[in-house]
Amino acid sequence: MSTRKTTFALYFGNRGFFPETLIAGARAQMKKTVTGLGYGALMMASTATPHGAVEGTREGLQYAEFLRANRGKYDGVILCLPNFGDETGAIAALRDCGTPILIQAYPDELDKMGFATRRDAFCGKFSVMDVFCQYGLPFTAMPPHTVHPSSDAFAAQVRQFAAVCRVVGGMKRMIVGAVGARTTAFKTVRFDELALEKHGITTETIDLSEVMLRVRRMKPSGPAYRAKARRLRGYTNWEGVPASAFDTLVKLGVVLDELIDEYAMDAMALRCWLELEKDLGVSPCVLLSEINDRGIPAACELDVGNAIAMHALSLASRRPATCLDWNNNYGDEPDKCILFHCGPVPAGLMAGKGRIIEHPMFVKALGPNCAFGCNVGRIAAGPITFASAKTVDGKLTLYLGQGAITADPIADDFFGCAGVAQIDGLQSKLQTIGYAGYRHHVGVTAGHVGAALREAFVRYLEYEMTEL
Repeated sequence: MSTRKTTFALYFGNRGFFPETLIAGARAQMKKTVTGLGYGALMMASTATPHGAVEGTREGLQYAEFLRANRGKYDGVILCLPNFGDETGAIAALRDCGTPILIQAYPDELDKMGFATRRDAFCGKFSVMDVFCQYGLPFTAMPPHTVHPSSDAFAAQVRQFAAVCRVVGGMKRMIVGAVGARTTAFKTVRFDELALEKHGITTETIDLSEVMLRVRRMKPSGPAYRAKARRLRGYTNWEGVPASAFDTLVKLGVVLDELIDEYAMDAMALRCWLELEKDLGVSPCVLLSEINDRGIPAACELDVGNAIAMHALSLASRRPATCLDWNNNYGDEPDKCILFHCGPVPAGLMAGKGRIIEHPMFVKALGPNCAFGCNVGRIAAGPITFASAKTVDGKLTLYLGQGAITADPIADDFFGCAGVAQIDGLQSKLQTIGYAGYRHHVGVTAGHVGAALREAFVRYLEYEMTEL
């Protein structure tokens, strides 16, 4: 996952009928708050305009030029209203900013309501929002309607807005790798490349024969092989795994890393059966787990849609994401179910170190010694956000929700990596998912980041949403 610092361009509005003396304090306070939360701050020089703020079209165009000169250096704009502000200057300044915009308005104080100190930003915020709506410029406004930059409430708004900016920036020019063709029987993961491209998501397709050819040609002596072997040995428990299977998995891991680098993939989906098991004698689950753990979403079964959903989840949470099956009921508890997959769950989302076994499904189909690589364990308890994506009628459509992985037990002989999910109103949500034709897969990340994802998906990225 990228650790690049999210940076905001700070904008200050002014309207001359109101006290411009409040602007200098707002500039200092806003910068202190933003940088104190660990984010970067870009500000136009205080001497660029009469009061260090923007009023009217001319000053708005000055600010627009400031943004053009700093294109690529900021991820979002925080529009601060120390007083009523000027909507004409705001639209001139920000209509081409190309990033999300958070509108913040200062609260008035009950003992400072005289003409020299009253802000009226409460009212001015509506004027800015109104004009932005007229021009079709998307923006973000969070409750409470007015909030002081030094408050905990504003700190929470900035953190959520940073997640919105990461998702919007990361999804607009995304590259997803489709490694292998769709497994013939898995019609559930069909997708439309052109629908994705309309949303700035490019699909790079690589034939599985290329992967296997590279694996066969690789010598177990190069620096990439040695580094991958060290990484995998320490990543999980390999007790009982044949040396030949470990060697093949190392080579396959190097090849997948090469493809990610060559095609600049932000995420990938892999055709993970049955050719790799038949031809190479391994199951790639642990490799997907390790790739996911590095913050590069890697989905099973060539599920490109959920690789995309996983990327968005990871951008919002700054935690790894994983692809899971909606897999089992949990007794008679209507709001609980078992989420599972064979072994792509990243170590960062697991309750303990995993263990490599031979994939029992492939042993049943192909016989023994053909499918070592299934990384088994349990998913760590804690809050989760989940999402899934599909293409339909030329559109990218998603659903989104939140819940928790509980500490409820799962039978010891339940293979793979699994956890018990508790989700309010689960039965109704499952009905909606099924009737809308979504996959049996779902992307999951740790933490509750649904609000930021919804804001990014609906307001800025214009994805279609299925409401659960």
